[in-house]
Amino acid sequence: MLSLVLQGIRTRWVTFAGSFIALALGVGIVATTGMALAATFAAPHQGPERFAAAPVLVRGEDRLRVETPIGVRTQKLTDPRPVPAKLAAELAGLGRTAQDRTFPVSVGNTVLDGDGDGDGEGADGRGTVGHPWPVAAAAPYRLTSGRAPAAAGEVVVTAGDGSAVRTGDRITVTTPAGSGSRTVVGTVRPAGFETAVFFTAAEAARISPDIDAVVVHADPAAVRAAVRRDSAMAVLTGDDRRRADPDPDRDAEALVSVNALLGTAAGITAFVSVFVVASTFSYGVAQRRREFGLLRTAGATPGQVRRLVYAEAVLVGVLASAAGCRLGLLGAPRLASWMVGEGIAPHWFAIGDQSWPLHAAFWTGLAVALAGAVAAAHRAGRTGPVEALRESAVDSGSMPLSRVLLGAAVLLTGIVLVAALLVQDPGGVLKRKTYLTQPMLLITGFALFAPVLVRPVTRFLTWLPAQLPGATGVLTRENASAGLRRTAAVAAPVIVTVALAASLMGTTATIDAAKAAEARTQATADFVAAADGGGGTLSPRFAERARHIPGAAVSASRSTSVTVLEEGTALVRSEARAVDPADAAAVSALPVVAGRFADLDDGGIVVNEEWLTTTIGERVGVWLGDGRKVTLRVVAVLSAGTGNNGVYLTPHNAAGAGIDRIDVGVRTGADRSAVGKQLYAAGRATGTDVRTTAQWVTANHPRTGGSTRLGLLMILAIALVYTGIALANTQVMATADRVRDLAVLRLAGATKAQVLRLVGVEALAVVAVGAVLGAVVAALNLLGVRTALGRLDVGSGVVVPWGTVGLVVAASAALAVVFAVLPASLALRTRPVELAGTRE
Repeated sequence: MLSLVLQGIRTRWVTFAGSFIALALGVGIVATTGMALAATFAAPHQGPERFAAAPVLVRGEDRLRVETPIGVRTQKLTDPRPVPAKLAAELAGLGRTAQDRTFPVSVGNTVLDGDGDGDGEGADGRGTVGHPWPVAAAAPYRLTSGRAPAAAGEVVVTAGDGSAVRTGDRITVTTPAGSGSRTVVGTVRPAGFETAVFFTAAEAARISPDIDAVVVHADPAAVRAAVRRDSAMAVLTGDDRRRADPDPDRDAEALVSVNALLGTAAGITAFVSVFVVASTFSYGVAQRRREFGLLRTAGATPGQVRRLVYAEAVLVGVLASAAGCRLGLLGAPRLASWMVGEGIAPHWFAIGDQSWPLHAAFWTGLAVALAGAVAAAHRAGRTGPVEALRESAVDSGSMPLSRVLLGAAVLLTGIVLVAALLVQDPGGVLKRKTYLTQPMLLITGFALFAPVLVRPVTRFLTWLPAQLPGATGVLTRENASAGLRRTAAVAAPVIVTVALAASLMGTTATIDAAKAAEARTQATADFVAAADGGGGTLSPRFAERARHIPGAAVSASRSTSVTVLEEGTALVRSEARAVDPADAAAVSALPVVAGRFADLDDGGIVVNEEWLTTTIGERVGVWLGDGRKVTLRVVAVLSAGTGNNGVYLTPHNAAGAGIDRIDVGVRTGADRSAVGKQLYAAGRATGTDVRTTAQWVTANHPRTGGSTRLGLLMILAIALVYTGIALANTQVMATADRVRDLAVLRLAGATKAQVLRLVGVEALAVVAVGAVLGAVVAALNLLGVRTALGRLDVGSGVVVPWGTVGLVVAASAALAVVFAVLPASLALRTRPVELAGTRE
């Protein structure tokens, strides 16, 4: 048996080389992503940053704790309460204290540097913030030049090696209290987590009266005793001080994105590798029908033939998996470095020394090889002793009953799952996990039916070329229709790649467009001023000036949250917006499906269709963003939409949340240009960015970017690489079997150029077949997304990524032509008479 295996591999090394490369690459990607995933499970310890030198820190409690029948459940609070002035005074009696206040700051056109790299931002990309100087020592910040600020109008700034700011410079600083010129009296080295401007304690208190935290140099037990009477306050020591860092969850959130990206890439890789390897083995077995027939004639049993195929698969699987693990060892560090450079992973992310991903990748590769050989081995075992020797070169296009049943089951499963979601939870179709996995079922189903689908599509696409003068069109049509196995083997990877490209990129683009359309429909204001993400707020002075502009209808709103206890065991937090209902009605058109938005008051809440309860008038207990528990009645219900229609409260129930968005509409009869002119002037005076509503929608609902887009591009790159491998392998194998056919054409009078042109046109025709079938799969997926949007009452059309699809089809066509023409050209170097006399 082993000698037969080795002889078969030596004779048909091209077939096995393609399988080896595809499998080794798949194992390499699985090993690479697996090692990167393992690194996310063993993240290094991250200590406190902002208050690393503070012995004890007192701040508002940022965690909600609720007793449930299955234990204590916690949830993060978005709006911790400020430290009461009375408590701050009491803490000052225990020892030396420093009061912290944090507020947004913009510094003219001057570039400060928060992390020493000259980009003007902190390591986490956050904007500039202001603090009182006495709290700087808690980081600790140390003066590198100059002195501490001692009077109003003096500041200390962070300045790295690339910063243009020097001691003695005059800079324009805009704070929530206004804009003015200040003198830089000192600089500190960047801490890496923020870009900071330090003021005197008195000026910081004037700018931001609320006390965010208090650094206490005293015995922690004494501090806890003083704070115990106020349950809304927390005492932080040790690693708990990290909770007071800017965006303390950024690393955890980044790792979630990394996990999603790598997990999806590994899953797609496994799917496509099984697909390609199975297709390669299947086509290879179809080519060896006469060989297996001879073995059967010589006395080999069906079981022995099947074991031969399995033995070949095991040998290729072991060698390819070992090579893939080596590729993984080389690729994992490079992948980690790339993700850090692109900002997908935290700056400390690196590959560890875990070995289990290599074991998992190796055995996965071997399992993929065997899984890909199952159908091929079964077909080989069914080859009869004489039947194969008599078989015509024309494929029948029929499929075994098992393949028909499997294909039907896969297609029906995919269709039923989408239909069930559309009926029960249309919003679920728009979730990333759904639209990333759903296409796989349809792709698999269409690929299983490829031998049946290929012939009619081929004859349809080649009908017009066949009517043109010359023999090329007719020969292309008949050759592609006669060699259905070859056509299906070449078309299959194209189906996968085109379907993935159009489905994934089209779905994300369609959802993005739907969200933007939804925002444009709901925001009826003429102008919008919004704070940067990450908890920023707008200047109260800007809100006050906007309200005094004649002809302006102003709605100031706050981002906050509400938390509910679902089924008595789970704390679920929902994003919320605090608005004055009368003001909001003048500048928005919310999709109310029940109740009245105008009924919103301090005892009411507006929810969406996916919330805990949607019964108008029902009272529900919720925890607000600052941890207070209140009972509110449902006054209105909004449609779920694309997921951005959240909860609405009044400002009374958003204590601690600052104004982060102001919508301004122009009243009937007022001069829009005059209102805009005064609004822009107020924005310049207070450092507030004012945009038209259209500009705001464009800025806040951009096309898919960041880690999601990179992940999709990574998936498409993997699919395209596999397409290239499958096309190269199949075309080289097919050309080797068509040498006599090509020689006959030469003997019939065709020139070498004409034969090569025919081979190239055939390759293009088969790629077109795969592209059409892939487009049909994508159309079905996008139809499901469009139907879901319609069920959610979101009026937006389907966005087809023509550029991406065109690039994928062009790349597939180029690869197919090159790997069809090149081996044919090499084969035609031999005299046609000699080629025509060859036999297998």
